Amino acid sequence: MFPKKRERVEAEVPQAGMADIAFLLLIFFLVVTTIDVDTGIGMQLPPPPDPDQEPPPIRERNLMNILVNAQGMILINEEPANLQDVQRLVMDFVDNENRAQDPNLAEDPRSAIVSIKTDRQTPYEIYIDMLDEVIGAYRELRNEAAHREFGVSYMEYTNRVPREDNVIRQMYPQNISLAEPDPGS
Repeated sequence: MFPKKRERVEAEVPQAGMADIAFLLLIFFLVVTTIDVDTGIGMQLPPPPDPDQEPPPIRERNLMNILVNAQGMILINEEPANLQDVQRLVMDFVDNENRAQDPNLAEDPRSAIVSIKTDRQTPYEIYIDMLDEVIGAYRELRNEAAHREFGVSYMEYTNRVPREDNVIRQMYPQNISLAEPDPGS
């Protein structure tokens, strides 16, 4: 009499296109995502010298040697120093012309060279801190000169003047030599 009840078929979501959608989403995110890459220390290196050309002579007076050993101890011209004193010592060495005319310091800021040499086991943090102190000394010298000459900070001055016309940069060129560690150390 009564018709037999049919079993109800459950509804299914078609999954044939799911793999295609997942693959397309994966490609989309790979294309759109940017990956940060460590850029390292940004330094402008001088052009390589000609093989036939002899290196220019450097007067010992114009060279400040900074040595950092494996324990992070600092020697500046063979005298122990603290990291906190490096910036002041570099500023005094480079800006001898405008400060004290000490015969143990550089003759002229343009001829002053700061050489940083480390041991192979020197902690990386100490090396970076040392480099920051030396670059900070040049930044401070340039800032003082910009205030003295133009009445503005060095940052404001660089925003106004093209790089090739920057007289403050010419007054205090950043002559930093990063010496290779000795092979045996």
